[in-house]
Amino acid sequence: MPHADRDLYLVAYDVSDPSRLRQALQSVRAFSVGGQLSVHECWMTQAECEALIEHLVAILNPAEDRLLVVRLDPRQEVLALGRAVAPEDPDWFYIG
Repeated sequence: MPHADRDLYLVAYDVSDPSRLRQALQSVRAFSVGGQLSVHECWMTQAECEALIEHLVAILNPAEDRLLVVRLDPRQEVLALGRAVAPEDPDWFYIG
């Protein structure tokens, strides 16, 4: 595992309101090292992940919005697909 105290998570959301969407994006970008649109790769400690989820739950409307947070398996091999370029520092980035 590249970071003894941090795990790599995928944080994905589907937010219907533009104001809540901006707030969610701003919150997740504090941890994001990559991603596309509403799916972000984030290195976080357990405490940071819990705090981010708590913050996003306060922002989002459960009747209209969705949130998914998945901890990725650190044993997973890095794969570059399509036009993706393999990371220069594979200990820091996951492409797959």
